[in-house]
Amino acid sequence: MKRYLVLENGNVYEGEAMGAEGSVISEIVFTTAMTAYLETLTDPSYKGQAVVQTFPLIGNYGIITPDMESDKVNVSGYIVREVCDLPSNFRCETDLDSFLKEQGIPGIKGIDTRSLTKCLRESGTMNGAICSSPDEFSIDEIKAYKIVNPVEEVTTKEEQIVPAKDEVKFKVAMFDFGIKTNISRELAKRGCEVHLLPADATAAQIKEINPDGIFLSNGPGDPEDNVKAIETMKEIKDWGTPIMGICLGHQILALAHGFRTSKLKYGHRGANHPVKNLETGRVYITSQNHGYQVLSDSIDTKIAKEYFVNVNDGTNEGIKYLDKPAYSVQFHPEACGGPKDTEFLFDTFIQMMEEKKREN
Repeated sequence: MKRYLVLENGNVYEGEAMGAEGSVISEIVFTTAMTAYLETLTDPSYKGQAVVQTFPLIGNYGIITPDMESDKVNVSGYIVREVCDLPSNFRCETDLDSFLKEQGIPGIKGIDTRSLTKCLRESGTMNGAICSSPDEFSIDEIKAYKIVNPVEEVTTKEEQIVPAKDEVKFKVAMFDFGIKTNISRELAKRGCEVHLLPADATAAQIKEINPDGIFLSNGPGDPEDNVKAIETMKEIKDWGTPIMGICLGHQILALAHGFRTSKLKYGHRGANHPVKNLETGRVYITSQNHGYQVLSDSIDTKIAKEYFVNVNDGTNEGIKYLDKPAYSVQFHPEACGGPKDTEFLFDTFIQMMEEKKREN
């Protein structure tokens, strides 16, 4: 069955249907990751977006549900060059097409994803429709689409506790803006009991937990839309409690300090983005998934300094705060399936909590 991708600039790509029946309008973004397509599909940060895989063959090791980053697929649609119908892996449970059908996610295969990616790089991220006819939606309908309150859709609805793997050494209050499972897993294996809280959790709720550390997770959408979370962070950022943020959490913490954010032309998504540690000069290869940045020139150097920068385009990738035990990064140190170069940042957070305990 034929299926089409129609972009808001009028470009039409003809391919074949895969996944569920139906049509969808969403923001179209691309990822350069060669593996971990299941983690991509289930990453809550992709809420409201259809993902283009630049790697030409997807699905060769099938679906392995323990590797999912959340309990469901979060992308709106899926766009690939070629799908493997006969996956091979000893952990494989089903194939990609069947999984997308089960999850109700429409996709399109057999299109020139290289041409599509070049279009998105040159013109910038744009909206598009995955549909059964190129005339199903008008260009005005496609242009009008906007991702609205995606964090509300992916955050936990009530407090959940993720137990420490062994002995409980620390209690961590985690703002869930759309957390990837491996973040809490990395903390749990380091002795943290993680209290997963809704994105609109209040300062009073945090105080009630009396945490050793506060964590701000990744998540989807425009960071400036999270007004309540930003106001809450303004209230608690000066408590002296160690704070770590990742991705959207990095941006929200920056906004709470009065720094500014802006949308990138086509974002950073993939597992091969180089970032430079400005303290050591060392470069790390990182996994990333974000469409917004903290503006480097908005960082108040009296209270914070740039920690990491992107080697490719010089954008901010991390901030270290000078007046409190707090730092945040734009990339994903918990990356699954990798790279794992920056997992040490979780150990830095643990050290901050240990030092605070010794002070008390």
